[in-house]
Amino acid sequence: MASRGKSETGKLRQNMEEQLDRLMQQLQDLEECREELDEEEYEETKKETLEQLSEFNDSLKKIMTGDMTLVDELSGMQLATQAAISQAFKTPEVIRLFAKKQPGQLRIRLAEMDRDVMVGKLSRDVHTQQKMEILTALRKLGEKLTADDETFLTENATAILSQFEKVTANLGSEDKIMALASSGVKTKA
Repeated sequence: MASRGKSETGKLRQNMEEQLDRLMQQLQDLEECREELDEEEYEETKKETLEQLSEFNDSLKKIMTGDMTLVDELSGMQLATQAAISQAFKTPEVIRLFAKKQPGQLRIRLAEMDRDVMVGKLSRDVHTQQKMEILTALRKLGEKLTADDETFLTENATAILSQFEKVTANLGSEDKIMALASSGVKTKA
């Protein structure tokens, strides 16, 4: 993801060179085998190959004039959003539950964390960070938060989580947000 299209551009270049080589080899083979083919078969195959070359040339023109890019505006927005999500949520379990739209499981995890901090099993700092992640995820899933939860979010808001809120609010539907979040989460087998 950090390459911002460099590796994809390299792969595209390699694929295009291979396609050009293949088409040129096809024309060369056709000329070498011309006497083995009847005239109609030769003309039809040559016409198809030349059409493929013409389509290839049109693609090259589009790329060279900038009408076709690998990292367009939407892809750039997706990269930025994925980066925001990965920085906003540091706890893999929260990312997984958010991506799978499991608000009930997020609330259970929050209750377990509240219990663990009371008995000293979880530090106050880790509790605050993870509670912020869970409450932000619940809000993004459209869940109603208590007044206490809203106050907690306001008092402990971080720049990264606030940025995540703003970026995802501009994206539109929650399905788009879920697709972006789940794209970075692998399900366990």
